[in-house]
Amino acid sequence: SGYNRPGPPPLSSKKHVLYVEHRHLNPDTELKRYFGARAVLGEQRPRQRQRVYPKCTWLTTPKSTWPRYTKPGLSMRLLESKKGLSSFAFEHSEEYQQTQHKFLAAVESMEPNNIVVLLQTSPYHVDSLLQLSDACRFQEDQEMARDLVERALYSMECAFHPLFSLTSGTCRLDYRRPENRSFYLALYKQMSFLEKRGCPRTALEFCKLILSLEPDEDPLCMLLLVDHLALRARNYEYLIRLFQEWEVSVHMRCLPRSRTCTRTGLTLASPRPWGPLLPPAVLLPLLEYCSVRPDAAVATHRFFGPDAEISQPPALSQLVSLYLGRSHFLWKEPATMSWLEENVREVLQAVDSGDPAVEACESRRKVLYQRAPRNIHRHVVLSEVKEAVAALPPDVTTQSVMGFDPLPPLDTIYSYVRPERLSPVSHGNTIALFFRSLLPNYTMEDGGAGGLNRNQGLNRLMLAVRDMMANFHFHDVEAAREDNPEGDGEWD
Repeated sequence: SGYNRPGPPPLSSKKHVLYVEHRHLNPDTELKRYFGARAVLGEQRPRQRQRVYPKCTWLTTPKSTWPRYTKPGLSMRLLESKKGLSSFAFEHSEEYQQTQHKFLAAVESMEPNNIVVLLQTSPYHVDSLLQLSDACRFQEDQEMARDLVERALYSMECAFHPLFSLTSGTCRLDYRRPENRSFYLALYKQMSFLEKRGCPRTALEFCKLILSLEPDEDPLCMLLLVDHLALRARNYEYLIRLFQEWEVSVHMRCLPRSRTCTRTGLTLASPRPWGPLLPPAVLLPLLEYCSVRPDAAVATHRFFGPDAEISQPPALSQLVSLYLGRSHFLWKEPATMSWLEENVREVLQAVDSGDPAVEACESRRKVLYQRAPRNIHRHVVLSEVKEAVAALPPDVTTQSVMGFDPLPPLDTIYSYVRPERLSPVSHGNTIALFFRSLLPNYTMEDGGAGGLNRNQGLNRLMLAVRDMMANFHFHDVEAAREDNPEGDGEWD
């Protein structure tokens, strides 16, 4: 709704709700639980014998196939400490600033291979790594895309301030500073890879980490995702605690949410069903996603029928599309569907009897969802949920959406002067503009009747990336092992 919200409750004797556990940042912890330690460790042993990097990091494990790490000129400084919170900011050295300018020039040059050339001389430049990762992902090369994101995370973790903590939930990074945004985006992309890899518990921990960096503003709107990951990870206790502690401050009850699985016996105390509090237009599309035919009394009722979807505010339609596209499969469990059926009946009784809560909730929705804030639009762009992207308003779809900095804040705090990134594009859609950010030689005409040349550009780019990766050779592996006789160590 755009107004300032109070932050989370102060720290108490128990761990903060955004406290991050180191062991849950390592996907191997989750994979060991699923497949056994022997299977996971057996896969790791060949890599450990090729270990090049003695430095221990929490966010990712460096690989012997990466270029040798040298400080790229990225650092972090402490801005202030106040009321138990510490504010930090990434900084670019003059050398890194020049590399950043070259990156922006490469984007503007309409020659994507220039980014590959830049990485050959600056192999740990974060924005270049993230940009190439997106290109690899669109080309269905998920392994290389993930590898580039991990390299970006490693570069940024090596720049951490000694007092910066991933786990405390009390360290802040202002998203308005461009140098900080790369860290947010790298974490988000890694979180997405982890979820697709079948590690929802690890993805949840990354989600908590992103949320902890600026929980008041929540620049990537992680509150729209945290419940989905908590339910996928079956971490119901955490979801309930988050709801109970933050419901008043962030209106969590007003967001589309999945019901906690009834099999756990964990429920939220509420004097009346949740149904009237949720957008009624969710029900019929949800049942369609789940291949369930609604009862005639429900399908034709004015509360759940087509009029509900037509009358809801556009901002609410965006949230509903996002939620359904991402989380509909969570409702397919028989126990959950039975719970839904039971509560739909109770809701209809409340509507037909004139329960004042129904009208109160409808009025509240009209007030809260007049217009979606910029962080929700940013979240939708990053989510790549087709239904939600299609529901974005024209003022978003007609502007340039850069893969390395989607929808930057309007009150950006610049620490140094940068060249103009891209000339505004007056026509086009979000997908076309996003591909232009990935492949500057993609033009609007490419998407017309003449055929889409995007695949040719992607193929050229992928060949250049693979050639770059193949040119990294390391002849001092044994020497590196001698420098690190204690080996890799173990995760906590």
